[in-house]
Amino acid sequence: MIIENYNLEIFMNISFLKYRKVYFIFSSIMIIGSLVCLAIFGLKPSIEFTGGSILEIEYQDTRSSTEEIKEILSEIDLGNIVIQPSKERTIILRMKELSEDKHQEVLQKLGEDYKLEEQRFESIGPVIGEELKQKTKFIIILSLLAIVLYVTFAFRKVYIPIKSWQYGLATLVALGHDVIIPLGVFSILGKYQGVEISIPVIVALLTVLGYSVNNTVVVFDRVRENLIKTKSASLEQIVNISLRQTLTRSVNTSLTTLFVLMAIFFFGGETLRYFALALIIGITAGTYSSMFLASPILVAWIRRRERRSK
Repeated sequence: MIIENYNLEIFMNISFLKYRKVYFIFSSIMIIGSLVCLAIFGLKPSIEFTGGSILEIEYQDTRSSTEEIKEILSEIDLGNIVIQPSKERTIILRMKELSEDKHQEVLQKLGEDYKLEEQRFESIGPVIGEELKQKTKFIIILSLLAIVLYVTFAFRKVYIPIKSWQYGLATLVALGHDVIIPLGVFSILGKYQGVEISIPVIVALLTVLGYSVNNTVVVFDRVRENLIKTKSASLEQIVNISLRQTLTRSVNTSLTTLFVLMAIFFFGGETLRYFALALIIGITAGTYSSMFLASPILVAWIRRRERRSK
């Protein structure tokens, strides 16, 4: 079905790009705010990155609550403790690196009122933590580069009025928006709630990259199709039509995903809570950026080029 089959006047009257300056200002405020939070608060890395100890214990009868365990261990200097329930009667404790004396003291305190059995105790040294940090940075940079190259290659045949590398650059801007905002939120949570950046959170952020680029490419692909099918409309009109055609699909896909993530966040337990939160924030930001940031950037470039040519 070609674009002329649509009532162009109806689609063109729905101007998503009319308020693109508002979109840019809103996104700029969110990005700058997140960067300021990251600069002031930083991120609180988990022991996978900084080094520390992991203690896994299994209760023989009833498992202690998280609050009760924290109260029992409050007399011991263990730094920030992350308590993760696992299975029915198992608990995993993540804390700063413990000496053998501290290790035994923790077991003694926890075993005063409950029968328990130690399942695992191991230390992650800072060398391993540093290696994980370097690999994580490498994976993120490699993923971003691969995404930009893919978009540039996919749109190589569409060079009028936008070149293929500009599609890739607009996608990269949207991806940066979608990752920086969750990181800003986690920097605030790390400062005031002690929330750490763990491997699951990093995995969630990488998932956000894939999810976001998928949404953006769907919109760009419709722009590409409409550019090929019609020569009578400007890029701004074609982008408006393309956004209108993909809006329902993008919103519905994101909402169905967010419903599941909300259920995991509220009912999935402590282990998956911040993994789900990172996805919720990232997918929400990604849905917004694919519709109201990436495409308006293309139109802004064209407008700027037109002004320079006058």
